[in-house]
Amino acid sequence: MAVTIKDIAKYAGVSVTTVSRALNGYPDVSEETRERIKKIAEQLNYTPNSIARGLVTNKTHTVGLVVSELIKPGAYHPFFLEVLAGIKAGLRKDKYDLILFTVDPESQDVTSYEKLCNDRKVEGAIVEGLKLSDPYIEEIKKTQIPTVLIDIPILTDKVGYVSSDNVQAAFEATSYLIKLGHRNIGFINGHNDAAVSFERLEGYKKALEKNNIPYKEEYVVFDDFTQEGGYNSFKTLVFEHPEITAVFHASDLMAIGSFKAAKDLGMKVPDDISIVGFDDIELASLISPGLTTVRQDTFKMGYNAAKHLLSIIKGEKPQHILIPHKLVIRDSARKI
Repeated sequence: MAVTIKDIAKYAGVSVTTVSRALNGYPDVSEETRERIKKIAEQLNYTPNSIARGLVTNKTHTVGLVVSELIKPGAYHPFFLEVLAGIKAGLRKDKYDLILFTVDPESQDVTSYEKLCNDRKVEGAIVEGLKLSDPYIEEIKKTQIPTVLIDIPILTDKVGYVSSDNVQAAFEATSYLIKLGHRNIGFINGHNDAAVSFERLEGYKKALEKNNIPYKEEYVVFDDFTQEGGYNSFKTLVFEHPEITAVFHASDLMAIGSFKAAKDLGMKVPDDISIVGFDDIELASLISPGLTTVRQDTFKMGYNAAKHLLSIIKGEKPQHILIPHKLVIRDSARKI
C-alpha cells in the first residue's frame, strides 16, 4: 500500500497540514521540523501524488499540448512528431508532465480555451496547428493562462510564440531558384488559413521583387500541407502554365507529392522541372533525387517552446523565440 502524508504525520507526531506545508516548501514551518518530516518521508519511501500536491500548492507540474485536427485523415506530419520530442525533452529537467489535447473548430465552440486548461488543471499550454479562423485564436489573445504558440504570431503579457523566420527562409529558397536561372517559378503554398502561408508567400514575393521578376498571382496555389495537396496542385499548375520551370513548396510533403505528380506526367526532376521544399523532414534526404529544402530545427522549436512556457509560468515576460533555419542544397533543382 502506498505511503500517504497521513502516515508521515503519524510517525512525526504532527498534523497532516504541517506535513503538507513542510514538503511543499512553505516558510511557516521551522527548518528543524521540515528536515525531520523529509527524513521520515524518505525512510517510508513516500512518493508525492502530483494531483494531491497540486490541490495544496496550486502547482500541478503539468502543462497541456493543444493540437488541432490531429486525428483528421492525412493529418500525420513528421513535423509534429519532432516538435513533440523537443517539448518532452524541454520539460524533462523540470519534471513537468504533458497532457495532449486534440481539438477541432467544433470542439472549440463547445469548450473554451480557459475551460479546457482549467478543467485539466494545467499550469500552461503549448498550442500548435490552429488555423487563423479557429475560435481559440481570439480567446488566446485575451487569456491569462501562460501559453506558447508554435508558428502563430501572438504576443501578449501571458502569450509568447516560437517560429522560424518564414519570410527570410522563403526568400532564400526562391532566390536560390532565381540564381539557377529560373524566372517562371510557381509556388505551391499551404492553406490560406495558416500564418506561415502568408509569411512564406511574402518571402517568395520579396525574392521576385528584388530580382525584377513580376509577381504572377496565377503562379501561386493554396492547398493542404500534404502529399495529396502537392500532387493535385502540381498537376493543375503545370497543366495551366507549362512555361513554369521550377516550383517552390511550403512543405516537404507537398514537394514529395509534386515528385509523384511529375513522374505521372512523364516529367523528370530536375531535368524537366526543379523542385524545392520546406522543413527538411527525414524523407527529403532519402528520395531520389534528394530534395533541396529549407531545414527547420523542429526539435529545437519544441524544446524552446517548452522552456519558454516554463519561464512564463515562473513570471518572466513572453517573447518571440526565433529558431534558425538553413537552406539545404541537394539535387532536385538545377541550372537552366
